[in-house]
Amino acid sequence: MAGLAGRIMLLSGASRVFIAFLAGLLTVLAQPPFGIFAAAFVSCPVLVWLIDGAPGDPEKGRLARLWPALSVGWSFGFGYFLGGLWWLGNALLIEADLFAWALPLAVVGLPAFLALFYALAVALARCLWSDGLGRIAALAFGFGIAEWLRGFLFTGFPWNAIGYALMPMPLMMQSASVLNLATINMLAVFVFAAPALIATGKGARTGLAIAVVLFGAHLAFGFYRLAQPAPQPLSPPLTVRLVQPVVDQAKKLDDRERSSVFEEHLALTTAPVENGGKRPDIIVWPETSIPFILTDNPDALARIAEVLDDGQVLVAGAVRVEDAGTGLPRRFYNSIYVIDDRGQIVGAADKVHLVPFGEYLPFEDVLASWGLSAVAASMPGGFSPAQSRALLTLPGGRTAYPLICYEAIFPDEIDDNAPLADFLLNITNDAWFGDTPGPRQHFHQAQLRAVETGRPMIRAANNGISAIVDARGVLVVGLGYNYKGVTDTILPGKMLSVTDTATRGRIFWSIAGIIFLVAVFSRVGFNIRKN
Repeated sequence: MAGLAGRIMLLSGASRVFIAFLAGLLTVLAQPPFGIFAAAFVSCPVLVWLIDGAPGDPEKGRLARLWPALSVGWSFGFGYFLGGLWWLGNALLIEADLFAWALPLAVVGLPAFLALFYALAVALARCLWSDGLGRIAALAFGFGIAEWLRGFLFTGFPWNAIGYALMPMPLMMQSASVLNLATINMLAVFVFAAPALIATGKGARTGLAIAVVLFGAHLAFGFYRLAQPAPQPLSPPLTVRLVQPVVDQAKKLDDRERSSVFEEHLALTTAPVENGGKRPDIIVWPETSIPFILTDNPDALARIAEVLDDGQVLVAGAVRVEDAGTGLPRRFYNSIYVIDDRGQIVGAADKVHLVPFGEYLPFEDVLASWGLSAVAASMPGGFSPAQSRALLTLPGGRTAYPLICYEAIFPDEIDDNAPLADFLLNITNDAWFGDTPGPRQHFHQAQLRAVETGRPMIRAANNGISAIVDARGVLVVGLGYNYKGVTDTILPGKMLSVTDTATRGRIFWSIAGIIFLVAVFSRVGFNIRKN
């Protein structure tokens, strides 16, 4: 391995950048739909050796000295995000005549931008670089800070955070009940990069021992938590039906098809329960499943009342409209409606975190004058965001914490209302992205929110993946991608043994501080030995 490490360290110019790109591309295998976390045990050591060989010219200014490291980090990130997010371009092909021109921006431009965070990670690490265990700590610290920033800067986009690679299955998800994603990102990079020490000798035993202990504790805690009794159903039990209609996105956008789309949902709602089981108490439709403004269509509410049995409740995604005042344009919200068996809307929740360029247009005054519009919002001005996230209270008193579409990828935005809810409710429409890794990655990240909050999750998606996940992230029932149908089950209960958000934040900064000090002391010792 020392020979391989030496050859990688000696790379320069385009060769070094290309190998960094390939290492990032390889890391994608650690994310869904592959889940081969071992891939990161190969790519991260390669990244360490590439940084070893990118010290920069000491005669130049600070930025020029960091340039080789920045280029390595950016190339690694570009490979990672290009390989992990190429499927975003599929959304632009739904209405290709309007949006196909933007394919390069989505498929190449966004990965190129996100790669700047990994360039920052490697630059931070390079500033603390040494010749032993300290450089592994430096890399972990750099990625921990960069991924933390990626979670909220420019509205945030923590999709495929590096820590998810260490959590491909429920057994390896349980640490998320104690640590936040930012901490797991940092520790994951330390564990994945530690094998690089084998080739360079110094600090290998200590570094590998720490990595083995961390990885072993991660697995052992998972075994322990899954060995505990499964969460018991709520009392009285609540039976849920997930409706997965598999409606083509182009059809949903066709005004002539709106009525038939609505009837497809109604037909699935009334499908008989398999094996004579208990009829569902709650029926859940996906995001924007009602293909028109429901409050402008009383006949639709009457149809819903016709198909619901006494006591049943429909939870459905819809566009909600609100009058802003005389002379002002109406506001539109991406919402969830709760509709009772009399066809009355008895609850609603609006989306808080909208998708930029998808549901609204940033800098709208300027960009709209250039003829641009939001991809997934056909109404003028796009959607408006809700000011806060409110619990949904269902008839009978059960409460849901609503997460619409990609709101489920933001763990730091789940507020103090979540512990008050009986379950998480995630509705989405991943049909925009076709049968690609996107819907699998989205489901995986949503799954982690159940573990973090100790709450079961009800998830309904237009084309999939629809599922009910228990409070440990274990799949109870699900419908695979492009499987049209319904599934019914009793909703599992909640767990109370999770760390609160404030404590998770303190743990992150404490561990980040320890790792930073290890890197600093190693750097100081390295400089003393060198001089």
